[in-house]
Amino acid sequence: MVDNFSILLTHGLLLIAAWRLMHRDDLDKEAPPEPDHEPASFVKPSSPAGLRRDA
Repeated sequence: MVDNFSILLTHGLLLIAAWRLMHRDDLDKEAPPEPDHEPASFVKPSSPAGLRRDA
């Protein structure tokens, strides 16, 4: 009897916590991320066609 009560109590509390979290308004609003200042790449950008240096 005690085992069933403890399982019911803990699952009920988890259900209430999940229900309250799902109905919060601030979870649906998020500020957009800032754009990257530099590209996220290991390759250096190539030089423009007019500024080529031929050795």
